[in-house]
Amino acid sequence: MRVLFARHRLAVHRFVLRVVRDEAVAEDAVSETFLDVWRQAGDFEGRSKVTTWLLSIARFKAFSALRRRRDAGLDEEWAAEIPDEADTPEVVSQKLDKSAAIRLSMEKLSAEHREVLDLVYYHEASVDEVARIVGIPEGTVKTRLFHARKKLAELLVAAGIDRGWP
Repeated sequence: MRVLFARHRLAVHRFVLRVVRDEAVAEDAVSETFLDVWRQAGDFEGRSKVTTWLLSIARFKAFSALRRRRDAGLDEEWAAEIPDEADTPEVVSQKLDKSAAIRLSMEKLSAEHREVLDLVYYHEASVDEVARIVGIPEGTVKTRLFHARKKLAELLVAAGIDRGWP
């Protein structure tokens, strides 16, 4: 279990953090994920990669955490942390950096599009693995990828970023 945790904790944490967008909630969801992995280790049938299985559990835990948070109502501290949409000089400066522009553009995508791009490009999951993690058909994953790439390209062009890297 230590080896499994050491190898996959960071990837699971990054995935969950992108979904919940809150460090404390992400830490709790990661802990719950690995606790479930410990409890359900005997249920792993090897039909997918261990990473796929872990991210599938983590996804469920992340969405459960989001539901609990929504049910809790608006917390004044949390509301104060909602970022101001107006561009600050710092944000303008970050937009000049291509990696920052990509991150900002990714945030503007729908949750479904952001999720498949994240799994494919940041977690190197195959279309089949994404389908298993998200619980949708492979064809739907491919369609979402197509539209997500198209929308991301549009957003990057609007941000002044072309497809080439210097």
